[in-house]
Amino acid sequence: MTRFIILLRGINVSGKNKLPMADLRQLLNDLEFQNVQTYIQSGNIILDSDKSKSEVCQKIKDGIASKFGYDVPVISRTISEWKKVIKNYPFPTENEKIVAFTFLDKKTVAQEIEIKNQGEDQFKVVDDLVYLYCPNGFGKSKITNNLFERKLKVTATTRNLRTTLKLIELAEKE
Repeated sequence: MTRFIILLRGINVSGKNKLPMADLRQLLNDLEFQNVQTYIQSGNIILDSDKSKSEVCQKIKDGIASKFGYDVPVISRTISEWKKVIKNYPFPTENEKIVAFTFLDKKTVAQEIEIKNQGEDQFKVVDDLVYLYCPNGFGKSKITNNLFERKLKVTATTRNLRTTLKLIELAEKE
């Protein structure tokens, strides 16, 4: 069995794609995943499976579409991949409110992209991840999931430092 951290894109955002976490956990249990946990309302899941990452993502995607009628992108990482993400963060981390990680559904060949009017915001693309540092806060940033999806031709979902750290903490508990 492998423990996965699963991220759903666009769940319970601005009243759109409402998906109660209790209902999601029940669906995942019905799909025969093991040790299912969710964290906050924005589509963060921890579970165990003997399937591959791509099979896990597809099974969850199909299950949500079938039961709730939502076409939701699903991205997964193993615990070791998640730890590597945190360890390799290239920017300062003293202020957790301006640190984030954009998880991509696949590796991208483009490591450099041009973003106009990004101000002081910084980012670094590495394989299937974008490290973000937004000193003026994310609310004012031009660096968004939609921008990365358009420029890199991927599906993207972002989590702040606090959520990223909490997910690994939960995933490492037995």
